[in-house]
Amino acid sequence: MKKPIVIDVENALDTVIDPVSGQGLVRAGMIEGLQVNDKGEAVFLIAVDASKGAQMEPLRQDAEAAVRALKNIRGVSAILTAEKKSAVPPQTKTNIPDPHGMNKNPPLQLPFRQIIAVASGKGGVGKSTIAANLAVSLAKQGRTVGLLDADIYGPSVPHLMGVEGQKPEVTDHKKLKPIMAHGVGVMSIGFMVGQDTPMIWRGPMVQSAIYQLLRDVEWDGYDTLVIDMPPGTGDAQLTLAQKVNITGAVIVSTSQDLALLDARKAIEMFAKTNVPVLGLVENMSVHVCSKCGHEDHIFGEGHVRQEAQKREIAFLASIPLSHEMRHGLSDECQDRLSDIV
Repeated sequence: MKKPIVIDVENALDTVIDPVSGQGLVRAGMIEGLQVNDKGEAVFLIAVDASKGAQMEPLRQDAEAAVRALKNIRGVSAILTAEKKSAVPPQTKTNIPDPHGMNKNPPLQLPFRQIIAVASGKGGVGKSTIAANLAVSLAKQGRTVGLLDADIYGPSVPHLMGVEGQKPEVTDHKKLKPIMAHGVGVMSIGFMVGQDTPMIWRGPMVQSAIYQLLRDVEWDGYDTLVIDMPPGTGDAQLTLAQKVNITGAVIVSTSQDLALLDARKAIEMFAKTNVPVLGLVENMSVHVCSKCGHEDHIFGEGHVRQEAQKREIAFLASIPLSHEMRHGLSDECQDRLSDIV
């Protein structure tokens, strides 16, 4: 059974008329992924024709305004999306199946000189921490760096960069402006939704959201983009590999057997999508006791380095498990990471 507040939001959205069908947004079947958390923060997608995406921005703003006017609503985020499948999807450069019809969206022509994907086969290995530190290190070298949090289900970059709770400004060209933090322009779905709001979205919604974060953000003026990839080898990864000219990928893993199994899958995925793997990073490599200095290889020793050697891939850094990691990587590790790009 739907919560009363969800019904109220649907009723409000149905007062906003789709100019194409002449119906309210709900009756026209254009509202997807509607969620309202306990704080009264609402998030939803508005499915539109991909060819009319730019023209539908006023409709998105009207929908947000209609929901925001409700008494118990404290925040609203509406995202335009295009989900409909094309009749005959064109072939991609990698010939990967396209069950969600994303091939109808053209590859993106982005202004970056380099696009670096930071990936892992599984979650919890410190991928986002590595991505954030790599972006900051590159910015310290004088580059203009953007950091895109592509982890739709678990966006953590706003917290890592100290900008959670902020909202991006909208430019005169109706694009989102990255939020600056530590010299880096940051963009994340976490800016659009509440911190505790789960993104209960199917694959097509995730793909479309990532595409929109790349297309509808004011990235002009940035020469390097670091992408914090979601863990795994699913829809989000394929969207980025197919729609963006990625310079190369950095794979993060611990020495655990299970983590390495998934890291190998990530390496193979990038190979199949023609994205070079720049190297491997071993995170949480060793714990050094702050009392006695004893070293303990909790997750095993040297397995990531051995995997890199076996595959003839660069081994970029070995990062210990320590209190300092809560505040940032050492200068030495940052330099070793930034040297690859």
